[in-house]
Amino acid sequence: MASTSNPDSPSAHLADSHDLIRVRGARENNLTDVSVDIPKRRLTVFTGVSGSGKSSLVFGTIAAESQRMINETYSAFLQGFMPSLARPDVDVLEGLTTAIIVDQERMGSNARSTVGTATDANAMLRIVFSRLGDPHVGSPQAFSFNVASIAGAGAVTFEKAGVTTKERREFSITGGMCPTCEGRGTVNDIDLTQLYDDSKSLAEGALTIPNYTADGWMVRIFTESGFLDPNKPIKKYTKTELHDFLYKEPVKVKMQSINMTYEGLIPKIQKSMLSKDREAMQPHIRAFVDRAVTFTACADCGGTRLNEGARASKIAGINIADACAMQISDLAAWVRGLKEPSVAPLLEALQQTLDSFVEIGLGYLSLDRPAGTLSGGEAQRSKMIQHLSSSLTDITYVFDEPTIGLHPHDIQRMNELLFRLRDKGNTVLVVEHKPETISIADHIVDLGPGAGTEGGQICFEGSFDELRQSDTVTGHHIDDRVSVKDEVRSPTGVMEIRGANTHNLKNVDVDIPLGTLVVVTGVAGSGKSSLIHGSVVPREGVVSVDQAAIKGSRRSNPATYTGLLEPIRKAFAKANGVKPALFSANSEGACPNCNGAGVIYTDLGVMATVSTPCEVCEGKRFMASVLEYKLGGKDISEVLGMSVAEAEAFFGEGEARTPAAHAILDRLVDVGLGYLRLGQPLPTLSGGERQRLKLATQMADKGDVYVLDEPTTGLHLADVERLLGLLDRLVDSGKSVIVVEHHQAVMAHADWIIDLGPGAGNDGGSIVFEGTPADLVTAKSTLTGEHLAQYVASAR
Repeated sequence: MASTSNPDSPSAHLADSHDLIRVRGARENNLTDVSVDIPKRRLTVFTGVSGSGKSSLVFGTIAAESQRMINETYSAFLQGFMPSLARPDVDVLEGLTTAIIVDQERMGSNARSTVGTATDANAMLRIVFSRLGDPHVGSPQAFSFNVASIAGAGAVTFEKAGVTTKERREFSITGGMCPTCEGRGTVNDIDLTQLYDDSKSLAEGALTIPNYTADGWMVRIFTESGFLDPNKPIKKYTKTELHDFLYKEPVKVKMQSINMTYEGLIPKIQKSMLSKDREAMQPHIRAFVDRAVTFTACADCGGTRLNEGARASKIAGINIADACAMQISDLAAWVRGLKEPSVAPLLEALQQTLDSFVEIGLGYLSLDRPAGTLSGGEAQRSKMIQHLSSSLTDITYVFDEPTIGLHPHDIQRMNELLFRLRDKGNTVLVVEHKPETISIADHIVDLGPGAGTEGGQICFEGSFDELRQSDTVTGHHIDDRVSVKDEVRSPTGVMEIRGANTHNLKNVDVDIPLGTLVVVTGVAGSGKSSLIHGSVVPREGVVSVDQAAIKGSRRSNPATYTGLLEPIRKAFAKANGVKPALFSANSEGACPNCNGAGVIYTDLGVMATVSTPCEVCEGKRFMASVLEYKLGGKDISEVLGMSVAEAEAFFGEGEARTPAAHAILDRLVDVGLGYLRLGQPLPTLSGGERQRLKLATQMADKGDVYVLDEPTTGLHLADVERLLGLLDRLVDSGKSVIVVEHHQAVMAHADWIIDLGPGAGNDGGSIVFEGTPADLVTAKSTLTGEHLAQYVASAR
């Protein structure tokens, strides 16, 4: 640990004494007056069970205050355009430096966002083609699929030297956007039969689109517009009525003295749903889009998104579409071969960016890969690229589980990158669960001892060797190893996959055994997700639990997200003989003063918005009259204040017994979320907690095959054992479980392993091993086999 220089020493400069980040009295979320000293210019890893307060300390306190103070250095005018950040709940924060957060958030959900646009590699490549491309077609925007070619002319009036002058002006912009698909690369064909039942009228609920209920605003604009008869079956519409219903251009209409815009159903759906990236859609919207819309590559641009002019300009026989479609490792080699002094600085900068992709283990990607399709780990590593070649020092880099999505073979490479950032003189703070990364830390801070209200304390500070000897949950489990099974389950059948060629797969044929726990593994980019999501997930009876972020506002909580609030409201209503809507803080039962938020928000312009507890409901969110209704001696606010474990007992027996609610609570306890409060806002949950919340919700779906995408994400070593028990219970109940995973504990516990590789991108896409974990350990024929053998050997 770094030592503090003595300012009284004649050889020490006072400026050199600030070598600690001092935190005193941190109370953000579940932190309980936490005080800690963190050494600067060192690698510090924060550990602890999921929900123990790691993110609250690192992201919610240290990084948040650093960013807030940097924002305050800008003018009030600029701050008006920036998000206002509240000061974290902490007494003292000293020694902060500029913080750069590299988190797991997806890079972009816009359908136009690609790896190239998100990392600025495309911007540099466009300049290269605008300078060197033959034939020359225009400026860099002539190679951008987000810029349309337009031209126009007209009279303009302006005042010059006190004289009003009118002149005719012409303008033109040469863009690279394909006019047919508008730069999306795909065109869609909508199946009208999936939009409505033509035997019904709009008033009878003809529309089968999510959120288009007969009495909702989305439908009322059709029924009250005057263009359509709401009681007439759609199949009896005239040609004019059908056109107005489906394709009418936007037009202003007045409904109940309110000016509204009416437009046809098809353009409305295209704007509200089809303009978004599929991966960012809510599950029920995505299911509807998959059912109703067929996406095909644009015939005019071949899916490249670019118009003919952009595709015609080439450098050494390669156009920009070809370059973006190359594997980045191959593109880096191609750029290295371009020797043109006139653009040498630009080529050098582009070369550095592409080499960083390769160095960070993402050389298998291509620049035209949609950003929304990247996994959390891939997105996080992509964000690191711009920092690797930075000359800045004394920066605080904050990482959220940088090993997510990494094969054990790749973790060493990530560790070396963390060392590089530290050795340049930066402070590196890492929230992590993997022992491989915890072991390289200069300093370790362990939070706990439990999760939620049972956590939020500093349990340990010191080195890795000291952590192993400590009496903490992390110390007890740091050397945990799972042995391979002596006996594995026998399959009840197989799921055949033949000729799989999604992305980099090379006509893969494989049989996935059913009725067992199957782990699909391989280095990052080897084709695991392509195989499972391309050939397994689309099948009927398959329930997929992926890493997509949970959507929810500060009004959302575990009770609303899981559907638990519905049976609770009905139970309260039945017990008291009133309407269920009274027991929703978003409906009739809401406190009229705070509208059910529990707090009053005061906008202070450029300053952070201030929130104060509502004086009327005292933060309970409900009207006083609603709180008089009881169920089992508790009012609705007291129930929402319960932990999941308390609520499970409460709704399991006695007067409050509610089987529908108890079943949901049972699943939440099953995935290790017994400590969560039912009314805890979703934004306060950690990444691991959100994924397990999603898993608990989707466990209720009726399916024979469960597909889990890296379920160990965000899980502490102590929680992995609980996860393995859950997977066993799923299989023993008659389900087939397929897990895409890198964690050796899950691999060792599997009944069957399918290993893809041997490398990533073009070097992967093949099955390199199929068999039991014991056979893989014995053979050591793949990278996975070598690392699993080392892991199992250390368990003995």
